[in-house]
Amino acid sequence: MIKESLRKLIEYVECQQYKGYDPYDTLNSWFPFHWFGKWGPPIVTQIQKRNPINLRPIMGIKKGVNPKAMGVFLKAYSLLYKKNGDRTYREKADYFFNWLKQNSSKGYSGHCWGSNFHWANPGRYLQAYIPSVVVTSFVVDGIYSYYKATGNIEAVELIKSAAKYIVNDIPISRMPKGLYFAYTHLQKDCCYNASLLAAEVLAKSDEVNKKLQHTELIKPAVDYILSKQKIDGEWWYSYNPEKNNERKQIDFHQGFVLVSLNNIKNLTLYDIPGLENSILKGLKYYRKVQFFNTGRALWRIPKKWPVEIHNQSQGIITFSKLGHYDSSYPKFAQTVAKWTINNMQDKTGYFYYRKTPIFMNKIPYMRWSQAWMMLALTELLINEK
Repeated sequence: MIKESLRKLIEYVECQQYKGYDPYDTLNSWFPFHWFGKWGPPIVTQIQKRNPINLRPIMGIKKGVNPKAMGVFLKAYSLLYKKNGDRTYREKADYFFNWLKQNSSKGYSGHCWGSNFHWANPGRYLQAYIPSVVVTSFVVDGIYSYYKATGNIEAVELIKSAAKYIVNDIPISRMPKGLYFAYTHLQKDCCYNASLLAAEVLAKSDEVNKKLQHTELIKPAVDYILSKQKIDGEWWYSYNPEKNNERKQIDFHQGFVLVSLNNIKNLTLYDIPGLENSILKGLKYYRKVQFFNTGRALWRIPKKWPVEIHNQSQGIITFSKLGHYDSSYPKFAQTVAKWTINNMQDKTGYFYYRKTPIFMNKIPYMRWSQAWMMLALTELLINEK
């Protein structure tokens, strides 16, 4: 079932040439939403994200190639190539690597990448391709997997270059219990999973460079995230340094944090007090609170609806990669995958965006849905015992 689902999904994304729409691409429209003030762009983006009817063609929004999706696809093809040595997968991985090498954002201290759409909230407007820690880190994750699968030394130089972007361009805020990296170079904000992803880029750079160059940044970044974990194992989403408060949002980002912590532990072999226990507590919360036994995830704790494909894909990835922490997790990853395939995969191969009690949002988002589900199913297959 899993192999057939992945085969159909690969056929779909290859047929689409990896181009597609995105839940957040509304501001690529020709319409000047900024005429409605600072609230116009974020409001219309949120409305469009929830709209199950795809109005993008009449709004002048074209299918695009998203750098983050390209990084996720690179990782999936690299893992598949490393698993079975199929030259077709190697050729695909080479294509994605070369595309990412040639399409990084320019004018920064090192290689970095941003989304292919404009994005806004009431306090900030990001032009397309302005780089961020999150996009860059997932691209680097793909490049790292490519290097491990192929040994292409060019990948090492790109990873080291991305580390320079993190160190030289991203604001770092030091706190009593560690430090955090900002989301972009534009302001000193704190998103927990983004800060960890920045530290993960540095850890990958140190590992491929065989030199502990960034220890004094990586360890305090981990310490800070550990200090923000709640007693039951959950993490909220972010910290506002101006208001000195946290934003409570618990969803797939819990899985992101857990995978990053585990990756940093394996990459650095640091002895960080409390790290192992923190991961165990976080996984227990993730399994018991964020998922039904059927394999369906809640949306944002405590809200049960809608079922969101990103929650499903991250659940598969987390329980597959971190299965060594509990013998029940690999089997549960299978359960999550089977529920998702049975309930959210179209007969043409692509995965739907959201399922509600009343209707299904079937818009085939390339980055948000297809790239992450391809990686999720790949992780599931390669981590099978």
